[in-house]
Amino acid sequence: MAHEEQERGPLPTQTAALVPVHLPPVADEPEPLDDPRTGDVDEWGRSEQVRAFVCKAYDPVYRHWFRAEWDGLEKIPTEGGALLVSNHAGAIPSDAPTIMHGIETKLGRPVYGLADHFFKNTPVVGTLWARAGGVVAHPDNAYRLLREQQQLALVFPEGTKGTSKTYNERYRLRRFGRGGFVEIAMRAGVPIIPIAVVGAEESMPILFKVPSVAKVFGLPYFPVTANMAFGPLGALIPFPAKFKLRVLDPITFDDIEPDQPRYSRSRIMDESEAIRQQIQEALFDMLRQRRSVWMG
Repeated sequence: MAHEEQERGPLPTQTAALVPVHLPPVADEPEPLDDPRTGDVDEWGRSEQVRAFVCKAYDPVYRHWFRAEWDGLEKIPTEGGALLVSNHAGAIPSDAPTIMHGIETKLGRPVYGLADHFFKNTPVVGTLWARAGGVVAHPDNAYRLLREQQQLALVFPEGTKGTSKTYNERYRLRRFGRGGFVEIAMRAGVPIIPIAVVGAEESMPILFKVPSVAKVFGLPYFPVTANMAFGPLGALIPFPAKFKLRVLDPITFDDIEPDQPRYSRSRIMDESEAIRQQIQEALFDMLRQRRSVWMG
């Protein structure tokens, strides 16, 4: 028996115990790489890289197509939160990108555009809109931007009632809703800065609307514009109307404490109507001074 074990050699377990095992060295854990896809996007979905690209692409339109001209831009604060309020027009409104581009390039401050939830739900457009600075127009979003983050937020109280106006209704402001924008400014403790815009009404004028088509596609309205006379591209390209923008005096609420659970409804409605009237009067004054739709 001893002779047989000697011929078979040691047991496999014994061999394994005697042979040294050389494992490869453990590499240091790699440091996480910065991912521009996530690091560049803020909590609202805005990307500074995308915004910079949009600004670069839109600048020739702003400077040479619309030839935007500002009056009173110095009334917009260079720091702190403020709610920008403007009239709204055009089948595909050009006033929002013009205001945002002008302030961001001239003052160096980002502007968040508050708009209907419809934009966010639109495939592709919704993502691009968010990356370029668009935010759903909800009171909580506006409060966080203005109060907590001290940003500039742009809102159009007319909503789709403004952009769906036909050409014969141009520069006649619609009702500013229930004054929700005033209450947000009061609660956030920031000023309201009205901006009157001339030129958007003529950049893409609506001749008439087709409600049946709008219903089929789930759109707020389906416009037939004068631009469509130039074919499919004409439906997307605005006319080169001269844009003039006038910043009015800021409206402050120093007599009202921010972060109150409730504010006077009558005060809110009075302030809302007063702001609407200020912008309306400014528009009429700018139109009286205008020599030409195209030359200003």
